[in-house]
Amino acid sequence: MNADIFTGIVIALLAAFLAVIVFRAFQQQRTIKTLRRDRDEIEIEEHRMFDFLHSLGETLAREKKAPASILHKVIVQGVTMVVDARGGALYLLDKKKETLVSKYRSPACPPLVNLPHEILPEARTSEKVRASHTKLVSVPIGEGLIGTCIEKGESIRLDDIAASTYLDEENASLHDAVSVMAAPLQYGEKKLGVLVVANEKAQQFTSNDFDVFRSVAEQSAFALGTALVHDELEAKRDIERELRTAREVQKILLPTEPPKLDQFRIVGANAPAKLVSGDYFDYIQVDDIHYGVAIADVSGKGIGASLIMAMCRSVMHAKARQNLSPAAVLREVNRVLFPDIREDMFISMAYMILNTQSDEVVIARAGHDAPLHFSKATDSVERLQTPGIALGIDGGEVFDRATQDHYFRLESGDSLLLYTDGANEALNADGDEFGLEQLEAHFMEIASEGAERTIKRLRAAIRKFAGNQPQNDDITLIAIEKR
Repeated sequence: MNADIFTGIVIALLAAFLAVIVFRAFQQQRTIKTLRRDRDEIEIEEHRMFDFLHSLGETLAREKKAPASILHKVIVQGVTMVVDARGGALYLLDKKKETLVSKYRSPACPPLVNLPHEILPEARTSEKVRASHTKLVSVPIGEGLIGTCIEKGESIRLDDIAASTYLDEENASLHDAVSVMAAPLQYGEKKLGVLVVANEKAQQFTSNDFDVFRSVAEQSAFALGTALVHDELEAKRDIERELRTAREVQKILLPTEPPKLDQFRIVGANAPAKLVSGDYFDYIQVDDIHYGVAIADVSGKGIGASLIMAMCRSVMHAKARQNLSPAAVLREVNRVLFPDIREDMFISMAYMILNTQSDEVVIARAGHDAPLHFSKATDSVERLQTPGIALGIDGGEVFDRATQDHYFRLESGDSLLLYTDGANEALNADGDEFGLEQLEAHFMEIASEGAERTIKRLRAAIRKFAGNQPQNDDITLIAIEKR
């Protein structure tokens, strides 16, 4: 081969080799730049994520003082920053869990929901109109992008929401070239709402943006759920504090100790099923020689029953003074309370008047459980089955005719037991009732031991019968011993 040709071939090969080396070096340089850019973008994304999580943590830390709206704003602003979105919005379920309502929407966020057609001309040119009406729109579950997202429990990514079926034709024109990501927010098994972000179509969200967005949505749901649990606990504590206050007030309304009477020993006890009781008992000085003993049970339990009980006490004290007829007093109480008692409520009541200078006792019963009379002479227990209907059922002649005075004598050594149905209807773990027969049997056995021992032993017997079963109704007991 000619030396010049050989030399030319060698030079050409060297040139080609050098070109390949230069090209590979250029490619490597571009790859290095791309990797550096990706690394920088990842670092920026990480910083954004850490800033977002830090903001959530700070907001939750001051949740006791900060309103929920602050947390909502932090979440929307944080997620738009992390995924570099144009705007975002947060929708949460209402109390009935039927519709989603807007809690926060950043100013640059499109409506993303169907607005009323009559305001669309203004909405096209006015962000203020779009924002104000977006806040007013409630989204039913399963309707539109927001409703569908929470119904299916799946995140949604759209390159162009206007091309989807989530908006009607008129509203689609407000969303020209808008890409969207939406994620359901769930805390445990509890659905909370939907987080959504939007961008211009020219800056569509990538699959990586979608992954990051779903991760941020999970963190947001955890923050919202934690705040919700905190709010529920605080609300529960507030209610418990109010109930304890109501209980203290109620204790003031109930007698702290019975009247000291030479011929009678009276002992009463009240055990509410909840913090406040719908049972009422009282001792009222009618005149110099007569004392009234009242016991009542308002239907239901809790605050409502306790308020009716307080009303009943007030009227009793106003009507019982100087009135020696229990039936007449109950008629007056019924007339006053009847207009203010709901149709589904009533008060059963028994009221008796003791004569401290004789053996005579007079009682009237308004639908209340029959008091038990232990006779020492006959060693027997009798139910005082006097007529009468509960207060609040009838406001006129029917109640007046049914409620009558009943006279009987209480001899030395005799005892009376007044009780509310929480005593005889106490349940054990098998669902069996303590029962009136068992109450009578216990009273028969212990009545001769005196009023104080009677109440103590009856309460112990009921507790033993119920065992670990929670008390399902208020229990009030009054024992009256004739000395």
